[in-house]
Amino acid sequence: MNRDHVPSPRPVPSPRPVPSPRPVPHDRPVPADRPDLPELRELDRKRSLELLARADVGRVVYTVDALPAVLPVPFRLAPGGVLLSAPAGSELARAVDGAVIAFEADEVDGRDGSGWFVTVLGRAQVRPATRAADPGGTVRIRIRPELVIGRCLA
Repeated sequence: MNRDHVPSPRPVPSPRPVPSPRPVPHDRPVPADRPDLPELRELDRKRSLELLARADVGRVVYTVDALPAVLPVPFRLAPGGVLLSAPAGSELARAVDGAVIAFEADEVDGRDGSGWFVTVLGRAQVRPATRAADPGGTVRIRIRPELVIGRCLA
């Protein structure tokens, strides 16, 4: 065996071509009867809260075991925050007490896309409901708005 012989290096395979990305559902073309998408305009806090007060149902966004959860809920806007109710001991009541959560409500016209949406970010407080007829069965959740973001779709 020749100790001075150095084997020739193996050829390096050429890299595979990167496949082009597949289209995803939101990449679909805009329908011909709706060539312009609605424009977003920012709303001030006062107008955002006025619109929020008109809605009956919104979505509370919170986390459970570090995973996001979204739950549609009836609510009302009161001095000091967004109020909603939940069964005592429910996942929602356990997850949100003392946590910073989000709440969103909107009203959008399906025909032309016009409307509005408002998002409230704030700390949630869970307290027993004050109704004597429902002892221990329901809790009240108050979200104190720390940040209010409103947008108008025009």
